[in-house]
Amino acid sequence: MGSASLIVLFLAGVVFAAGGIAVARIFVKGTKNPQKGQAYECGIPSTGTPWNQFNVGYYLYALIFLIFDVELVFMYPWAVAVRKIGMAGLAEIIIFLFILFMGALKWM
Repeated sequence: MGSASLIVLFLAGVVFAAGGIAVARIFVKGTKNPQKGQAYECGIPSTGTPWNQFNVGYYLYALIFLIFDVELVFMYPWAVAVRKIGMAGLAEIIIFLFILFMGALKWM
């Protein structure tokens, strides 16, 4: 029964996605306009080539933010159960934070 329901769920997802695309193609009036293909940057007209290089520091900053954001997802359940798990849980979260901060320091 488990694999049959998984197949039905997959097919329902495909039909739902394809149905949405089909309805959009049938009912939405599309127009060709060269301005639609341009990049939009805060209302300022774009100038120059779109292949500008960005400082790699922006990407590293985003990755470090992502690491600490995911860390919070793992720390919420720990904070809820900290009284039940006792000192073993405290030691485990200290090890987790140590590994996390060592990874973040490597990128800085």
